[in-house]
Amino acid sequence: MIRVLVADDQELIRAGLTALLRAAPDLEVVGEASDGHEAVQCAAATHPDVILMDIRMPGMDGIAATKRILADSLADGGASRTPQILILTTFDIDEYVYQALRAGASGFLLKQTPAKRLLSAIHTVAAGDVLLSPTSTQRLIEAFTPAPPAVPDHDMSQLFALTARELEVFTLVGQTLSNHDIAQKLCLSQATVKTHLNRAMSKLGLSSRAHVVATAYDCGLVTSRRQAG
Repeated sequence: MIRVLVADDQELIRAGLTALLRAAPDLEVVGEASDGHEAVQCAAATHPDVILMDIRMPGMDGIAATKRILADSLADGGASRTPQILILTTFDIDEYVYQALRAGASGFLLKQTPAKRLLSAIHTVAAGDVLLSPTSTQRLIEAFTPAPPAVPDHDMSQLFALTARELEVFTLVGQTLSNHDIAQKLCLSQATVKTHLNRAMSKLGLSSRAHVVATAYDCGLVTSRRQAG
């Protein structure tokens, strides 16, 4: 059973999402929140596997709530599973979406996404798989990565904690390669690639594959085509 928290400031949308999820046999709605503050409190109390997070809410928005929830999860030393956060948005190429991915969200969905696609997305991220396609990720990077690069949000010295192989895998994930593609490129098994990636994410305190991509750009390991030109 996948435990889901729904956070949206519009009552009708929140009620519709909740009804849809409760009708699914393998999903359990463990809470609802009307703003970011409630989402943080509810996540701490219910430990959901997946959070559907509206990106624009009064008070604390979805970006700030995502940062707080993931930081709290890392701070508890692994006592509970880190939730996967799916951002709900109106526009797919949106700086708010990019900021949410940099904050550690696992992916994003348009609010007009069909019900079947929404349910599939929840299962995808709950299993720890990437939701964003490389194309979507690259479009966001191209649109919103500063050029020239701004001061990195992440301390470059953190990368020294990675082994040479972990850094290699981390950089290739930053280029939006899949585990399958990385395994072929480095002549490794996909399981080995996943192990190196998980260790790198743990050392750097990252919560999702999208978070890895954003961090690789922030640290200058990867540059967009716009920057390179």
